[in-house]
Amino acid sequence: MGLRINDEIPNLTVTTDQGELSLHDWIGDSWAILFSHPKDFTPVCTTEFGAVAQLADEWAKRGTKVMGISVDGVEEHKGWKVDIEKTAGTPAGFPIIADEDLTVAKAFDMLPAEAVLPDGRTPADSATVRVVFIVGPDKQLKLSMTYPMNVGRNFAEVLRALDALQTAARETIATPANWTVGQDVVVPMSVSDEDAIAKYGEINKVLPYLRMAKLPK
Repeated sequence: MGLRINDEIPNLTVTTDQGELSLHDWIGDSWAILFSHPKDFTPVCTTEFGAVAQLADEWAKRGTKVMGISVDGVEEHKGWKVDIEKTAGTPAGFPIIADEDLTVAKAFDMLPAEAVLPDGRTPADSATVRVVFIVGPDKQLKLSMTYPMNVGRNFAEVLRALDALQTAARETIATPANWTVGQDVVVPMSVSDEDAIAKYGEINKVLPYLRMAKLPK
């Protein structure tokens, strides 16, 4: 069975370019983002790792750790980081898992259990290892996004989704389409009009089941 929303992620001990790490210990009390790649030294993935590096301050503001995953080895990762930092113009301080035996790819249901990497493989042999996982401090999967090899990930959307997840968890609300920080939120259907007005001061009843409100400052 695949890893589903609200499942606890596997507590694997992984080898990275920064040493061995236990995923649960590494996350600790933080939020975490794991983003996976089918091979080092590939063009789209290099731009993505660079984008993650450039957002280091944004991850820190949100109390969020980031970790890459690629099915190559530690030495390849270290060499690849030279290219990543050159293109990004900034250090790539996050660890990258060396998932050479596909343990992480299989545990996170990115590849089938019987998958193997052939000699002389290409990125196409591990193409579905192109996923973003957002994990909460409770070690549960909160969101995942899977991409094809020829479409670069939009990390502005990853940040937006992270903001929405953190706000929803903190305020016990939902967020509408295209929501960004500061915009109105959706009042849960489990909250009565009276309780919503007491909490938010005012609600906008767009439909009987769609009520919008501003979060208290």
